[in-house]
Amino acid sequence: MDLITIFAIPILITTTWLFTANLSRRSHPNFTNKRICLLIAHPDDEAMFFSPALLALTTPESGNHVKILCLSNGNADGLGKVREKELVASAELLGLRSGKDVLVLDSLDFIDGMDTKWNPEKVADVLRSAFGGPPQSKKTGGDDAPTATIDVLMTFDRHGVSNHPNHIALYHGAKTWLNGLMKGKRGWRCPVELHTLASVSIVRKYVSFLDAPMTMLLGFLGGIKASGGQNKDEGHRQALFVSDIWQWRQGQKAMTNAHKSQMRWFRWGWITFGRYMVVNDLMREVI
Repeated sequence: MDLITIFAIPILITTTWLFTANLSRRSHPNFTNKRICLLIAHPDDEAMFFSPALLALTTPESGNHVKILCLSNGNADGLGKVREKELVASAELLGLRSGKDVLVLDSLDFIDGMDTKWNPEKVADVLRSAFGGPPQSKKTGGDDAPTATIDVLMTFDRHGVSNHPNHIALYHGAKTWLNGLMKGKRGWRCPVELHTLASVSIVRKYVSFLDAPMTMLLGFLGGIKASGGQNKDEGHRQALFVSDIWQWRQGQKAMTNAHKSQMRWFRWGWITFGRYMVVNDLMREVI
């Protein structure tokens, strides 16, 4: 390998990264002046899985007001109170306006653990209490438009990215809440857009920004397929967020500087090679 090739490869890689990061910003023009809630299961989910989206959506020019609702304080190792503070510090590094925009629950309904399954109805109850909607038992309908105090809800998809049952429960709980909000409201548009983080194969999880071109291509092809369907709401459902180098480093700092209690050896591999530290593709769910 000659000297020119040695120098050209890192330049090409860096240029490709910056190009895809800039191009991805065109895929989410509707995320401006929105009230957005990120629904997560544990402190550090926001940094390890959603940092590209948070860093993009919290810029001052976007006009968004982003909040985080975390349903457990991650007390599996007895560090719940420590992790609550770490989440607030991480959220501020990722651009949230204030620590007051972070709400962490400590409830017996949401015990942290891979062997613990959360009831989606309980998740929906929390969302109803926080953002509006009738109780599940109350009869709904009438001519009034459905309302909520947020415009966008972001969370994990049905596979939970890592197949964590707590993550998966958030998806089903969010769907349950929104379906209840729209019950008897035929003809009205749902006031809350639900966007879920797409799960990918184990190979794609660890190729960092190199997964961005593949994600773009799959999103483009998916958009063409969806736009050919009868449901217009399914047209171009992907919102793609690709962090540039500075944003990637900021996401890493949210882990290393804020979530210090969680920085075990394997997490260094995740924040270095994990694609979710660089790439977020959020799919809009049809309600």
